[in-house]
Amino acid sequence: MDEPTRATTRGATPALDVAPAAGRSRSRGRSRSRDTSPARGEAPVRHRSRGELPRGDTRERIQSIALELFAEQGYEKTSLREIAERLGVTKAALYYHFRSKEDIVRSFTEDYRAEVEAVIAWGASQPPTPQTRAEILARYADIVTRRLAVIRFMQQNQATMHTLVSGARGKLLFREQFMSLCDLLAPPGAPLPERVRAAMAVVSVGMSSLLFLGEAASPQELHETVLDVACELADAKVP
Repeated sequence: MDEPTRATTRGATPALDVAPAAGRSRSRGRSRSRDTSPARGEAPVRHRSRGELPRGDTRERIQSIALELFAEQGYEKTSLREIAERLGVTKAALYYHFRSKEDIVRSFTEDYRAEVEAVIAWGASQPPTPQTRAEILARYADIVTRRLAVIRFMQQNQATMHTLVSGARGKLLFREQFMSLCDLLAPPGAPLPERVRAAMAVVSVGMSSLLFLGEAASPQELHETVLDVACELADAKVP
């Protein structure tokens, strides 16, 4: 039995190896027995079976395809099988990474939360200057731009989010992050107008990016416009 056949034997664990790059030489019609070692200096030849996921951006690609399907037909109506079909892989290969669509949601939600947490940690370590406020908003806006599909999902599926992301505690975590960002822009004890403008700046980055995506000439134009308005609100204009 040659290597490709063994890889597809029933019960085998889904392989994750990338197929050989284009242009890499490979002798055809030659096979080795299981116990035969490669020649000295030659890397072992390993095969990826049809319908299996390659390494690299596997996790991100699964998340992206899942978000596409959730947006197209709704979270409840989307199955793990449909996600696998859109990816062009077997359900078993997808199951190797995520055991349920709930796990996929938890994964991209946690990725978003961790990125925002990193911005908060960075901002807390910096002096409270207009430059720092501008950089906090810029970093947050970058996350929002990259994770816009995640934010849209969380907004449109609040009941699901409440159930999947540790219930009330998960909701509290996002609220705490929001308030932490506001506090970095205008600390507790600052005049109320400053606190309100700080909150509006944070909200505007997320909400405006969703609301006006169809009106902007490009995502980049929207990103720059949203960031400019947010910086103005938070008195974070850099000369």
